[in-house]
Amino acid sequence: MKLIIATIKPFKLEDVREALSLLGVKGMMVTEIKGFGAQSGHTEIYRGAEYAVNFVPKVKLELVVDDSMADQTVETITAVARTGKIGDGKIFVLDVEQTIRVRTGETGIEAI
Repeated sequence: MKLIIATIKPFKLEDVREALSLLGVKGMMVTEIKGFGAQSGHTEIYRGAEYAVNFVPKVKLELVVDDSMADQTVETITAVARTGKIGDGKIFVLDVEQTIRVRTGETGIEAI
């Protein structure tokens, strides 16, 4: 099993969710986050005063999929979340040693 952690632009969330559902992904966790990377923030003017926005709003997706679905899941997120502009996000793929469904006690792939 693989844990896929993706940071994407917030307005792309619904498109990515729909595409992953069509792919057969059964669930994901979504967290609103702030961060910076190559963007390094930017400056804005509010009521005549200029101020720095050091952290940019993002959405973090976390999902666990079977090894056989990992590459296709990453490709789908990449294709759907891409705008071609700086700040499109990052994807990390990690190995998952064990998964347990708390309600039933199911383990492994059956628990996803």
